[in-house]
Amino acid sequence: MSDNFDKDVKIHWCPGCGNYSALRIVKESLTELKFEPKDIVIVSGIGQAGKFPHFMTANFYNGLHGRYLSTALGVKAANPNLEVIAISGDGCTLSEGGNHFLHTIRYNPNITNLISNNSVYGLTKGQASPTSMLGFKTKVQTFGVINEPFNSPAVAISLNASFVARAFVGDIEETKNILKQAIQHKGYALIDMLSPCVSFNKVNTFKWYKENSYYLEDSHNPLDQSEAMKVALNLRKLALGVIYKNPSRPTYEENIQIYNSDSRPLFARDLDKNKLEKLVNTFR
Repeated sequence: MSDNFDKDVKIHWCPGCGNYSALRIVKESLTELKFEPKDIVIVSGIGQAGKFPHFMTANFYNGLHGRYLSTALGVKAANPNLEVIAISGDGCTLSEGGNHFLHTIRYNPNITNLISNNSVYGLTKGQASPTSMLGFKTKVQTFGVINEPFNSPAVAISLNASFVARAFVGDIEETKNILKQAIQHKGYALIDMLSPCVSFNKVNTFKWYKENSYYLEDSHNPLDQSEAMKVALNLRKLALGVIYKNPSRPTYEENIQIYNSDSRPLFARDLDKNKLEKLVNTFR
């Protein structure tokens, strides 16, 4: 089964890149959940994390830079039977795609969104990203980053996202557990996946994340939005695990009502040419 999610191809990431662990986590999680490649759609953006679907045997779509979430929403609307996983980097998702990120949370499609967060633009050789820490120096930001880092879990919680988590790719089994929960959750599920860039970010290393993160205790109540926000806003020590859940929100597919009386995906339905002609005539 695991071979179904593998390809005999050369992976074009730097040796030691956190994306190798992230790729393993995604493939093993889908395999252990008994998914078949035909039932999966991997939608990605542009950047190092945007290469994810190239190294898996599954349906995939490479979206435009920052626009991959709109594609993922469209796939899910057209065929809710597919398991849609949208993955791209912190730059693609939160800078070029910041607007799409906000409104995808509002729509609440039943998709899993993985942000491969390395706090740097790795593909374009090390500029600061929206999640780079204050003072982080690069060849472009020579005096250090002056902007507050974008806190995607806190933003998602403030918009009442239905599932918000943070994970660290250096912890394989723990992250697989978090990802499985996200996939099985009904509604938009965000995982801020901490994935070190060993070439261009010498600050937020594997060691740094180990020393500056902790796992939420069982006593944490992810249904408490106020408490979840406090956890997400604490950047001195990064919380790992499921931070917030709101399972009561209806999904985008439920809200658009096209599946209320007919569960067939759109491509499987007969085309009513009379209705189509009537619609076309309204534009004349």
